[in-house]
Formats: sequence, structure tokens, C-alpha cells
Amino acid sequence: MRVNDKSIIVTGSGGGIGEGIARRLAAQGARVIVNDINAELGEKVVAAIVKAGGTASFFAADVTKTDQVKALVNAAVQRYGRLDVMVNNAGWTHRNQPALDVSEEDFDKCYAINVKSIYLATLHAVPVFRSHGGGSFINIASTAGVRPRPGLTWYNGSKGAVITTSKSLAAEMGPDNIRVNCVNPVFNPDTGLSADFAGGPLDEDRKALFRASIPLGRFSTALDVANAVLYLASDEADFISGVCLEVDGARCV
Repeated sequence: MRVNDKSIIVTGSGGGIGEGIARRLAAQGARVIVNDINAELGEKVVAAIVKAGGTASFFAADVTKTDQVKALVNAAVQRYGRLDVMVNNAGWTHRNQPALDVSEEDFDKCYAINVKSIYLATLHAVPVFRSHGGGSFINIASTAGVRPRPGLTWYNGSKGAVITTSKSLAAEMGPDNIRVNCVNPVFNPDTGLSADFAGGPLDEDRKALFRASIPLGRFSTALDVANAVLYLASDEADFISGVCLEVDGARCV
């Protein structure tokens, strides 16, 4: 059990990559807080984890609202006695389109969910980590923040901000024994955002276009990302901080 008894929050884990992360961590002994804005989806993930013999509970919170993020962090402490790891997975993208066509509303939403959420997680989790002698943030960014594609400019920028912010926090929080790392997945067609990434229905032509940019010749999966998160959450990565682990089949080379 690589994360046995660790108390871990996974935001946006009602489906897709977040669900994969939550289930993988629970299978390796973590006590997981499944977070999502959709209670029905989140409770289904919890039920699946418990059925498989793991420990999990659901907490509904909007990661763009400071009072709700504070309550989420407090829930982990109340239920499991501490908080060891916070996986900031919740994310959103505007539709693939020219930069000038993205509405101000969509720009604000993109930065609120992808970037402000990191600020709020830091604001509320760091005092808890400090009180317990340390902790770990794992921020799910994207290859879009390293090798951006046209059509997703403002999303790309938001993920670039996550990457830079994570590195800066790693340097600042290191003396408190708080580690901060990123995981950068390449395109995954099985997420709820895939059609927006692609700019339309994800037909075989669009899939082929994305796949052609990945040297290993396939898309990322939730399990690929979850395995990277598992490593960074484990004691095996005790001296790993400030890194961005590309889970991308060499897309960013």
C-alpha cells in the first residue's frame, strides 16, 4: 500500500481523470475525499471505491469559492484526522476556437476553475499542512501549458499559470516541508471536455489529428495520470518538489 492511511482530497473527481485518480489512490490505501460539484456523480465514485474495499467519502464544493474550499479542507481533517495531500484536478476549458472569439465570461470561468482554485487550495490547505509538519499539493496542469496548440489560447495560458505557480510555491513552501508538483497529461478523449478541446464532435479525423502529435501513438488514460499522481503522493517522492511530470507519450519533446 503506497499511500496507506494518507488523507487525500481529489477535486473534480466525479468522473474522468479525477475519478481515476481517486480510485487508484484508494486502492493503494488512501482515505479519499471525493470532491465535485455534482453530488450524484461523486457519490457513485465513493460507492465504487467502498465496494472495492477502499475508504472514501464525498464532499460537494465549488473550487472557485473560498468558503467552500475552506469547508472541503476542514472536512478532510474532521473525517480523517489530518490532510496529507491535496490533488487539484478540477479543470475546465473554453471551446477550441480563435482567441478573439472566446467570450469574457468563458475566459473568467477558465481562469477561476484552473487558476483561482490553486490559490484557494493554497490559502486553506497550507495552514493545515503546517500544523501537521508538512504536506503535498499535486496540481493537474496540461501539456497545453508546455507546448500549446492554436485554438485553446486562454486555456493554454491558464495551465501555464498553474505550472509556474506550482514551481514558485514549491520554492516558497519547501522550508515548511510542503511539496508542490504538477502532472501534465496529454489529450484524453474520454473526458467530458474532449469535444471542447477538439472544437467539435470527436470523430475519427479529429482523433487522428491529435494522435499524430503523440510519438507513442496513443492518448493518455485516467490510469496513466493516476499512476503519476500515486507516485508523487507516496513517500517514494519525498524529495521530489517543483517538478512537472509529463504524462504525454513524448508529446512535449
